Amino acid sequence: MSEHRRKPPQPQGGGRAAARRGQSGSSSGRRAAPRGATGSPSDSYGSGSRGSGGEDHTYGSRAEARRAAQRGGARRAGPAGPGRGRGRAAPPAKKRVIDYPRHDKDGWRRWTPSWKLVSGLCIAFFGSLVAVAGIGYAMVSVPDEGHAAATSENNVYYWADGTQMVATGSGQNRQNVTIDRIPEAMQWAVISAENKSFYDDSGVDPMGIARALGNMVRGGDTQGGSTITQQFVKNTYLSQEQTISRKFKEMFISIKVGTKLSKDEILQGYLNTSYYGRGAYGIQAAAQTYYGKDAVKLTPSECAFLAALLKGPTYYDPAGNQNLDTSATADANRKRSEDRWGWILEQMHGDGRLTDAEYQEATKKYPVPQDRKAIKGMTGQISYLVDTAKRYVLKNSDITEAQFDQGGYQITTTFEKDKVDALARAVKKVEKENIDPKRELDKHVQFGAATVKPNDGAIVALYGGAGFENGHFNNNADTSGIPVGSTWKPYVMAAAMQHGTYKTDGEGVSPQSKYNGDDNLEVRNNDGSLVLKKDNTPFRQKNESPYPWGYITLRKAMEQSVNTPFVQLGMDVGMKNVADVAERSGILKDSFAGLNASFALGTSTPSAIRMADSYATFAASGKQADPYSVTSVKHKGTELPGFAKPRIKQAMPENVANNITDMLENVIENGTAQHAKELGRAAAGKTGTTDENKSAWFVGYTKQLSTSVAMFREDPKSHKLLSMNGTAGKDSIHGGDIPTEVWTEFMKAALKGEPDPGFPEAEKIGEIADGLGAPTPTPTATETEEPTPSAPPSPTKTETTAPPEPTQSETCDPFDFRCRDDEEETGGTGPGGTDTGGTDGGASSSPDPTESGEPGNSRGGGNGGGLFGGTAD
Repeated sequence: MSEHRRKPPQPQGGGRAAARRGQSGSSSGRRAAPRGATGSPSDSYGSGSRGSGGEDHTYGSRAEARRAAQRGGARRAGPAGPGRGRGRAAPPAKKRVIDYPRHDKDGWRRWTPSWKLVSGLCIAFFGSLVAVAGIGYAMVSVPDEGHAAATSENNVYYWADGTQMVATGSGQNRQNVTIDRIPEAMQWAVISAENKSFYDDSGVDPMGIARALGNMVRGGDTQGGSTITQQFVKNTYLSQEQTISRKFKEMFISIKVGTKLSKDEILQGYLNTSYYGRGAYGIQAAAQTYYGKDAVKLTPSECAFLAALLKGPTYYDPAGNQNLDTSATADANRKRSEDRWGWILEQMHGDGRLTDAEYQEATKKYPVPQDRKAIKGMTGQISYLVDTAKRYVLKNSDITEAQFDQGGYQITTTFEKDKVDALARAVKKVEKENIDPKRELDKHVQFGAATVKPNDGAIVALYGGAGFENGHFNNNADTSGIPVGSTWKPYVMAAAMQHGTYKTDGEGVSPQSKYNGDDNLEVRNNDGSLVLKKDNTPFRQKNESPYPWGYITLRKAMEQSVNTPFVQLGMDVGMKNVADVAERSGILKDSFAGLNASFALGTSTPSAIRMADSYATFAASGKQADPYSVTSVKHKGTELPGFAKPRIKQAMPENVANNITDMLENVIENGTAQHAKELGRAAAGKTGTTDENKSAWFVGYTKQLSTSVAMFREDPKSHKLLSMNGTAGKDSIHGGDIPTEVWTEFMKAALKGEPDPGFPEAEKIGEIADGLGAPTPTPTATETEEPTPSAPPSPTKTETTAPPEPTQSETCDPFDFRCRDDEEETGGTGPGGTDTGGTDGGASSSPDPTESGEPGNSRGGGNGGGLFGGTAD
């Protein structure tokens, strides 16, 4: 290549462009030298010094400068360069204990901890755990089985005015015994059932604790899976609160117990501190409570029974405990107990703790325990008051039954002593005047009653039965299985006023609407088709008497408690709407029977407490508050949360409730409850009698109190309801007879000296929506009630057989879960039914009121008839 074509040599520092930039920068100051080109120590990337001469480094081009900048500039050889970016940091002026980030590494390596650092941290962490464990182990003490007995106290219950009602607890029913006084069969029964590795394990189940902690984080159940050692620790030393700190404390104590006590000492402590139900703590108390003998005399079969109780005495005591849980019936508990008793004996045999001969002998017969006995001080109505309050406390707190029975609680209730006494006197007086226990048909007659404050929900009085001391342990005021009959009709009417029928497009129905009141009425679905029985023949609803009422107003039908108008009205309104109104009023959904045609006539089985509370909603112009029995709970002087009054809700429109009250006032003035006129003040109420005369009710109220009274007969062995035809020398018992007499007698005493505020005036409501076939009404200036027949029909004997079950109607919504098959419709109508509502002393909350979006529809209304299809007054 010729010389003249070769490019002239470029000047150092980046060529002509760099020269131009240099000239420009030097002349005008508008352009800065490239980063790293000035050699200034303050340059962003730093230039540093090269060798001993310290010559400035210059870059040959912009690209080189850029690459140098990306590398972090010239490598620093000494402390002169401050350094930035991903380059290696200068050594720290002072040596650090933890060299992190690492000064002698570049880029990502600076942020990677060294193996020395990692191992040091691990050693420190595990060392800390060991130290904490050591401190925890040293700080906890080994529990003594005598500690629980020493700290056991009475629970003290107070009346609403603060005076003491009763002090009761487990302190008197506990006695520790040594291991040699505990049969080996009892020892092996709990080991085989609960902790087979007891003699080999360390006393702690780490996986069980891990599961409990995991469940605790997720909000689930933390119980179960503990070793006998851990259960002993919980019985004697710890509160039952579910916290992480408690679980760790339990672990430390259990470890220490395992090292300090022998296995026999641990087992002895566990059996002496466990809760066996009926207020019995420890194996000696349990042996005396259930079999009336000392623990040392227990047979292997009896030992297996007592070991089964440790699973949960509420559900495994064959006597039942419905006062605490409605599912804990005598029959259900007996089955659970027998199943677990047999399983425990099988485990003992399989573990080689029972020989073949001993096993055969032990399983020959279930060792039925003796009947429950009243605890000292728990007599009369006190026993039912205490059980109601106890149930409320357990439902509204995290306190376990065993912890509660250990004592130390002060419970202030809503019960008023003068009213409780007045209710008991009223029942006894009327019972004495009418019932003769020597007559066969008067045997096994029972009463249940409750009184609630409207616009508040406080249960001020109840009558639960003859008393624990007389062997009656079920609380009749708070029990299940007693159908309420025609006291249900006000909910049908309230639903009609609020939602109308399928013919009124949501417009409410007036009490002046006329429906067919004749006996043996064919009931129709919303499409006009007949409700059919299982054999596809028309279902016919019966009244109590064949009196030919013809088309009568709903007001008159309520007054005389005529069945047929309300069955057809319920079908027209939609049984689901009826159920919604009842539920918002305070009735628990679990107590509902099937939503067939007879649902309108009271086949449901709420408790007396719930009925009183629900009618209080009418008394309070539609305002509802859940029933409650406890206002304050203290544990050893410290107030516990969770016992504020239930909030008041507007359950139904005010005028709907006032119109129901107006109709129910007429029931007392002119209808089936005229005995209640003796009260001498404004009152409203409804009578109820069920098919085959198996129960009779009266539920009535003033502005101050709402009271329900139930009367029934029950077979003491099968717990089945018996007919009251012939009881008290009457052909049949009606709600307007003995129950109304009890109500009136009590309300006279309870309201003595109280003012009579009356009820708000009801405003006209709804349109006249007559039933199918009713004559067209002639317009008049004012609506008047037709005169009462000059000779009202005398009640005749109730039919003793229920009408056949109708088939499910085609109008039943397939997605309505309460519209069940015929086989299901018969449940929940007796003591052994499916009802679980009302047995909580007001513990369970009814739902907030919500508007029903289906006025006048037929959802759930297509089923006809039912087990109590002849329900009447």
